[in-house]
Amino acid sequence: MPKTLDEPDVGISCFVSSLPGFRGVLKHRYSDFIVNEVAKDGEVLHLTSFDLPQECTDIKPEEESGPIDKDYSTQIESFRILCGDTDAEELKVLLENISSESDEIDPIILSPDSNKSHRSDVHNFFKKNFNFFITDTVEGPDDKSKCVRVRFSSGQAGNRGNNKRGKKRKGTYGTDTREGGRFDSRGSDSWHLGKFVRFHLYKENKDTQDALGVIGKMLGIQQRAFGFAGTKDKRSVSTQQVTIFKVHPKRLAALNSRLFGIKIGNFCYVKEGLVLGQLKGNHFTITLRDVVGDSEEIIRNAADSLGKQGFINYYGLQRFGSGPIPTHLIGAPLLRGEWKSAVDLILNPREGDILSNSISVKEFREHYKEDGNIDEMLRNLPRYLVAERSILQCLKKCPGNYLQALKAIPRTLRMMYVHSYQSYLWNHAASLRVQKYGMSQVVVGDLVYCKDSLPEETTVIDSLETESDGADAFLADASSELQPEEKLPVVKVVDHEDVSKGIYTFDDVVLPLPGSRVIYPENDVASIYHEMAEKDGISLTESAHGVKEFSITSMTGGYRRVYQRPIDYMWELIKYTEDNTSLAETDLDIINKKATEGEKKDESLTTGVEGSHIVPKEKLALKLGFTLPSSSYATMAIRELLKISSLAASQKTNP
Repeated sequence: MPKTLDEPDVGISCFVSSLPGFRGVLKHRYSDFIVNEVAKDGEVLHLTSFDLPQECTDIKPEEESGPIDKDYSTQIESFRILCGDTDAEELKVLLENISSESDEIDPIILSPDSNKSHRSDVHNFFKKNFNFFITDTVEGPDDKSKCVRVRFSSGQAGNRGNNKRGKKRKGTYGTDTREGGRFDSRGSDSWHLGKFVRFHLYKENKDTQDALGVIGKMLGIQQRAFGFAGTKDKRSVSTQQVTIFKVHPKRLAALNSRLFGIKIGNFCYVKEGLVLGQLKGNHFTITLRDVVGDSEEIIRNAADSLGKQGFINYYGLQRFGSGPIPTHLIGAPLLRGEWKSAVDLILNPREGDILSNSISVKEFREHYKEDGNIDEMLRNLPRYLVAERSILQCLKKCPGNYLQALKAIPRTLRMMYVHSYQSYLWNHAASLRVQKYGMSQVVVGDLVYCKDSLPEETTVIDSLETESDGADAFLADASSELQPEEKLPVVKVVDHEDVSKGIYTFDDVVLPLPGSRVIYPENDVASIYHEMAEKDGISLTESAHGVKEFSITSMTGGYRRVYQRPIDYMWELIKYTEDNTSLAETDLDIINKKATEGEKKDESLTTGVEGSHIVPKEKLALKLGFTLPSSSYATMAIRELLKISSLAASQKTNP
């Protein structure tokens, strides 16, 4: 088993162009990889404003300075002493919403508090100072903490006194805690402009899930309450759309001063939330540093060629996981029905596990393999190892039930294993198609989309993937498997007449991802699917077990273009001297351009050693801009450009 997965291991072996490549460093800084989501309507999404929607700011002057601001400033400062700046600012925003007579007053969740006595002080503070608020205690983000929730009572003080005490039940974020009372203000139909707030999420060096987790904790809502179309790579600067159900834009905007590496803006009301797959693609701005070739002409020719000739639309290495055990190797025993083998691959010791508490995770795995002590393993295993922890927790309750343990893994994660095996077969088939028949034309037996059946905006049907060269893009795969009504576009087998008339080009050629509703090419390419699957003991036509989600014959399958040409392609060569000089503007740079320019001037004054007359060596960078469909990998475009492994290109990871 190789310690590091290489591209040929997963079928990535061919190039479109025979031009020589060159050397360059990808993602020297995370700002060298900028991703802007492209919405369904084709708009490239940018963070351009932190302003509230007009509906929030169009307030009469007499309403703008309501009695709340005048009468309660002293109480707010007292509350700041009691609960801190964060909660005080939340309370201030809540009071401003009441002052503006907003149709909907969302409750606020104060910071987690495990001190019962302190929570009582908070409840008493509101009873004494704000008789128009109702407070209660709800579950916190973890088992040990609880939070105080503060809500506006439309009946003000009178309601509180007349409220009959109902039977108390366990409360969570946004739910009632007493019977007979509707405490969740989001249930109203008065949001006539739309019940969802959509905003642009800008993040630096964070993946989508982590960023939304931070925002969710600040708002006191669970991460799953957010809607988004796709995940974005962690080591990047990215902007994408997100929706949330009935959280006032003022509450969202108030978070910006407390967010690090994250900004939110471009707020608007919409009638529906986003779901996975609702995007057209991603626009990339990629900077390759330390570019070195035999000549500058070679670099220019290669850059031109990528725009004109494109690249083979391989699934990138990210598709197969970042750990020592590639995900497709776990997918194979799942498809065979070998549950214990799959569990062992996930749990067994492996090279490259990072350190935890000065002891490597590998050592914990070795101890478990020797003594089977689940409790000790769970105590020491990092929480980010979600699959491992899910399996162990299930095995603790149901010893020996390996299938049930696998099903305990979150669906989006466990489906990653079988989807990556499909991708593994597809990559090998794509390489065989290129090696055997070339790329100059279609050949008899190729599969192509029927031109009349394919919607104009559709470029690929692959389980509604949302790849942006990120490791979490399998979310959409699992989501789409729950949508059997989704129709695959109609494909046809190219015949002699099609070839002679030149109806189709290589751009039109597709290959299937194995499943129950796809057809295979009627040429030699079809054989590689079955041959490789048979080597792994897998049948593509018969299921080895009755578990549908781990069976290719129960999956829909899909089609994917073999060839992809970048859209709106541009490139430029840039000369620079300082390694960490910013060479591409992010959305936040553009918003804060004057401040950023000032910082750059200050930095330039301190460059080098005082008294030194050494001129820094000039270096060359290549900046690229292009758009790809949501299922294509930008790293595969870079691979075509450099003619080296995408893994080798990402060799530096500086700030």
